[in-house]
Amino acid sequence: MTIRGGILRAFLFALVGVLVAACTNAGATGAAIATPTATPTATATPTLVRTASPSPTPSPTPNYTAVPDAANDPVGVAQELADADAAIRDPNTDPVKLAYLTHLQQLAISRLNDYPDWQPQVLAALPEKARAVVAGSLDARKQLSLIKGPTPKTLPDWKILEVAPVDVLMSYYREAETKFGVPWYYLASIHLVESRMGRIHGLSTAGAQGPMQFMPATWAAYGTGDVNSDHDAILGAARYLTANGAPGDMERALYAYNHSAGYVNALIAYAQVMKNDPAQYIGYHGWQVYYTTVDGTTYLPVGWTKP
Repeated sequence: MTIRGGILRAFLFALVGVLVAACTNAGATGAAIATPTATPTATATPTLVRTASPSPTPSPTPNYTAVPDAANDPVGVAQELADADAAIRDPNTDPVKLAYLTHLQQLAISRLNDYPDWQPQVLAALPEKARAVVAGSLDARKQLSLIKGPTPKTLPDWKILEVAPVDVLMSYYREAETKFGVPWYYLASIHLVESRMGRIHGLSTAGAQGPMQFMPATWAAYGTGDVNSDHDAILGAARYLTANGAPGDMERALYAYNHSAGYVNALIAYAQVMKNDPAQYIGYHGWQVYYTTVDGTTYLPVGWTKP
């Protein structure tokens, strides 16, 4: 039974570019959500082993209110991923800095996706927990890239909303887990892939609605309340998954949500990251919306609407 339409496919193509979504049964069939790529400026791959200096030159403090740009070399990417991981795990991180670094984490992982020959070197340089997060996220992106479809010609008819706070969304996932038995991290992974945790507002090309991308008939059968509400949509998704085998057979339930092996495997990969390391939920919560068309990839910030 189809749950979502065009948003996921559009979202996935771009997502495969930067990361965030593109699918068939449960979601988007529109454009791609990817991360902009840049050609590395270095002619040779630098080593990640830094030589100690008696008087190191301090790096300039980033402008945390600006849109980040991932490094063009593996040394820089490794440092960015380590910095983001440390910020995610520190409860005292300033919210503006955290937003910047989680966005940068997304872009740095996308950079590794674009330059796979950097991956062994970067992963080896990361702390153990950060390494597992990045490896799992790369695997999810790889699975999403298996979802094929035409590259959109125009930007989507969406509005990008402010995401609900971390604790608020977690309370919704936990409520659904308590009522229906679906582990919270699967609901969070669906929310991430389908709408960047509620940032994307608008119909998919197939007519799917809301942050969990329900087709109208499916929502009528399994949803209650407002399909555009994060709370109501998350509970509706949990109800639907339970009707299709969750939590005992999550693979079957996720396949019912979207008939795509790549989609299912990507959700499992993201869910496994959050199950093993719940702190990374904060990281994924900060990931942004990018959309790829034939003309390139565009960042869609909060408040964006189609011109």
